[in-house]
Amino acid sequence: MIHRLEVSNFYSIWKPQVIDLRVAANVPDSAGRFALTWRDAQERAPKVVALFGPNAAGKSNVLRSLGFLSWFVSQSFLHPPEGFLPYQRFNDDEGQGSPTRLGIRFAGPADTSKASDPATPQCCYAYEVVLAGDKAKPQRVISETLHYWPNVAGRQVRLFERKKDGSIRTGKSFTLAGYRSALHKILRPNASLISTLAQLDHPLALLGRQMATKIFSNLLMEKTETTEDIIVRYYAADPALLQYLNREIERVDLGIRKIDIKAGSNGPVALFEHEGLTTPLPVQLESQGTRTFIRIFPLLYSALQTGGIAVVDELDVSIHPMILPEIIRWFQDSERNPHNAQLWMTCQNASLLEELLKEEVFFCEKDSKGRTTLYGLRDIQAVRRNDNYYRKYLGGVYGAVPHLG
Repeated sequence: MIHRLEVSNFYSIWKPQVIDLRVAANVPDSAGRFALTWRDAQERAPKVVALFGPNAAGKSNVLRSLGFLSWFVSQSFLHPPEGFLPYQRFNDDEGQGSPTRLGIRFAGPADTSKASDPATPQCCYAYEVVLAGDKAKPQRVISETLHYWPNVAGRQVRLFERKKDGSIRTGKSFTLAGYRSALHKILRPNASLISTLAQLDHPLALLGRQMATKIFSNLLMEKTETTEDIIVRYYAADPALLQYLNREIERVDLGIRKIDIKAGSNGPVALFEHEGLTTPLPVQLESQGTRTFIRIFPLLYSALQTGGIAVVDELDVSIHPMILPEIIRWFQDSERNPHNAQLWMTCQNASLLEELLKEEVFFCEKDSKGRTTLYGLRDIQAVRRNDNYYRKYLGGVYGAVPHLG
C-alpha cells in the first residue's frame, strides 16, 4: 500500500506537492475504507484515492507520476542508453533547468533476509529519485535512494544511496558483494539501480521490480487507449480474468448475460450475449460505456488479485454514475480485496463525492502560471463528515472548479 507520494517539477507540477494518506488516529473506523499502512502498523490509509478538479488542472499528472515510478523502477534498464526519459519537466525556463524529484512511501519486508516469505513482518519503505539534465539533453539520475524503518531499529536505515557520479553506498541489508563488478559495467545514468540489479538477479532488486509492476496504470506519457483486438486477446489468454468479468457484469447491470471468447479467422473474438437477443453481438456493436468498462476491468482485477495499485485516469468516462460506487465498493470489500489493494483515480463526476470520505478526496487546481497545486479535502478548515461534499464542491466552497465567464 502506498501511503505517501511526493512530486516536484513533473509536467504541470512545479513546486513540491505531497499526498500524505495517513489517517489521524482519532478518525472513526469505517468498514472497509481504511487499511493499515503495513501489517502491524499503528497508522491507516484509505484504499481509494480520488482526484477532482477542472480540466487540465494536473489530475492526470499526479497519476502519471505513479506510472512513471513503476516504469523507472521496473523497466528503465531496457530504455535506450541515450534516450530521453518518458516524462516532461515544467515548461518554463526555470523548470527546464531544474531537477525533477519523485518520492514514495510504501510497505515492505522488515527482515530483508526473509523478503520472499509472505508472512514476514512489514515496515515503512521510502524510495526517492532525483533526475536532471540540460533542456536539450536526456535527463540523468542525480540521486536515487531507498531507506526503510525495520521494526527492531525504530529509525530510518539506509538500503542504498546512489549519487550523480554513479557511486553507491549500501547498508548491511542490501549487499552488493558479488555484484559490484558486473554492476559497474552495465549501470547507466538514465536507468534505476533496482531495474539494473534485477538483470543480475539481485534478490532485493528482483523483489523491488516485482513490487513496482504491481502498479497497474492506463497512464505513462499519455493515456493508453487499448484497442479491442488487444484487450480481447488479453481476456483469451487469462480464463480466470474472463470468469471474474462474467461474474461481475450481471451485478453491475450492463444488460449483458455473458461474454464468450471464440476463435476467429484473425484471432480471438469476443461475443456478448444479451438478455432478449437471439444472436450474440461483437464488441464493436457494444456501447461506449461497456467498451470502457471492458478495457479498465483488467487493471482493477490485477490490483485486487495481487494487492497492487490500480491507477485509472478518468474512471468515470462513459460509465454510468451508479456503477462507479460499485467499483469503489470492490476495494472496500474484504472478500474481493483481501490484500488491501488501492484504487487511485481521477474523475469529473462530482456526484461521486457523495460516496467518499474526506480522507479519500484530493483536489487539483492551476494558478495563472499553469502550476498545479494539490490539497486534500481534509486539509480545508471546518469540513465536517456530514457535509454535502457534492453540493459544496459545485458551489465553489472547496475551490478546484472551472471559472466560467
